[in-house]
Amino acid sequence: MKYLLIPIIAVLLFTGYSFINRSVKNLKGDPQGLPVGTAAPDFNISDQDDEPFALKDALKDGPVVLIFYRGHWCPICNRHLSALQDSLSLITDKGATVIAISPQKSEFLRRTQEKVHAGFRLLSDTDHAVAQAYGVNFEPSATERGMYNTMLGADFKQSHEDGEAEVQLPVPATYVIGKDGHVKWRHFDPDYKKRAQIKDIVAQL
Repeated sequence: MKYLLIPIIAVLLFTGYSFINRSVKNLKGDPQGLPVGTAAPDFNISDQDDEPFALKDALKDGPVVLIFYRGHWCPICNRHLSALQDSLSLITDKGATVIAISPQKSEFLRRTQEKVHAGFRLLSDTDHAVAQAYGVNFEPSATERGMYNTMLGADFKQSHEDGEAEVQLPVPATYVIGKDGHVKWRHFDPDYKKRAQIKDIVAQL
């Protein structure tokens, strides 16, 4: 019997892996993202240390690179943020501030910070107000939530203020916001495996 279970388990693991890594299509809520040229909505939310961050204050010092990510549990997000950290000086040398926003509580932002060694601020959008203002939020299906919880350890019940039933996630978009407060460039793709490239961000600064 145990030999029969091996291929069954393998199929289940492969199916789950394929599901998690499939492209996101037809997202509930139909997020479109802010278009280039739009005035970037201001916001004031807290970072991983529960310290406030206001976009309008950061823009006084130069452009802002705003990145939405799904959470500490997302391996593609972690790779992207790690790559960003590795090349952070290329962006900050242009006078820009880098911030990354997720719907998770500050405790879970700190888990991301530890994983990616982030030298930039991670911000907590627990009520999804910023994601909604930037047009990136959507509702994952119950099946998706279950997969993220069981296979990736998302722990939505603990990591999100709204618990597991009302979970919303952002499309992992990137915005370059000019000092004048307008969106100068964006990377927005419902396929969450496709992320903004560092060279493209730097080119827009």
